[in-house]
Amino acid sequence: MNITFIAPPAAGKGTLGLKVSQKYGIPHISTGDLLRSSEDERIKRFLDEGKFVDDSLIAELTEKRLSEADCDNGFVLDGFPRNLKQAIMYDELLERLNKDKGIAIVIDLDKDIAAKRILGRRICPDCGAVYNVHFDAMKPKVLGVCDNCNGKLTSRIDDNIETFENRYQVYMNETYPLIKYYEDKDMAYHIEALDDANDTFNQIVDLLGGLYDNN
Repeated sequence: MNITFIAPPAAGKGTLGLKVSQKYGIPHISTGDLLRSSEDERIKRFLDEGKFVDDSLIAELTEKRLSEADCDNGFVLDGFPRNLKQAIMYDELLERLNKDKGIAIVIDLDKDIAAKRILGRRICPDCGAVYNVHFDAMKPKVLGVCDNCNGKLTSRIDDNIETFENRYQVYMNETYPLIKYYEDKDMAYHIEALDDANDTFNQIVDLLGGLYDNN
């Protein structure tokens, strides 16, 4: 059960990846976490200078992590591959490690809904609860006030239309082409991002059950 997610901003792939990891007992591997915890001076230099880490270094770091014993029964990758060059590197490293090619789960989410998820997000700085003023199921009972602790809700500094548009354009230019790449290999499976993350997760469980339960 080797899984990578392809998803636009605000689709919740990080949350879904953690849920899959917990249910199936396989590690959730975040490329961002790997980079931040790396002792490699080359990677540290890229991060310190605020530059994108070279694709080959990311692939090298990912291969080292996937070679560890806890990945023998599968894994969930979050953040890799992000572009076609990385996808080819990923195929090659799986072959070197003698691991199954796995699947790519594509989380489909309309751009307008993605924007509402970002722009409507409100967070309680006291207890960490998350709300969204654009979706009835996620609205606080009192506007601007946390249901749990009565804390004052705030917005993240990067939850703005400019940042969203930039992130979405990067996704369309760099990551979206991966969908056809994996579709051509019969490895892509589409899931609709629903308002409730649990409902989206249940779709993934049904998908994985159909793919793996009889294997």
